[in-house]
Amino acid sequence: MIVDDNEINRIVIETLLKQKGLTTHIVVDGKQAVECIANGLCPDLILMDCQMPVMDGFDATRHIRRWESEHYKSRIPIVALTAAAFDHDRQHCFDAGMDDYLSKPVSITELREILKRWIDKA
Repeated sequence: MIVDDNEINRIVIETLLKQKGLTTHIVVDGKQAVECIANGLCPDLILMDCQMPVMDGFDATRHIRRWESEHYKSRIPIVALTAAAFDHDRQHCFDAGMDDYLSKPVSITELREILKRWIDKA
């Protein structure tokens, strides 16, 4: 699942994932991501933008982690997508419950590494 309010970012990431033969589901804010998970969508990976309107990626991640726990669901890997690249920014992502970190602009090489790390078939 790609969660990003920026259309260009969504298109770029979706194109890269499709080139790898992966199916994508796209939403534009954290609230939609939480709703999708609560309604039964179970993606192999969530690429979560951190700064979005309606609900940011940090809150969305916390909601998803709470929902997984309350419903005894397996933990879905959530990878932060952010332009912030300092160590304290990374720590904020991990503190929210994210599993990994990918800085923007997304590079093909880094995205491939993330996919290999978190998705067996990538």
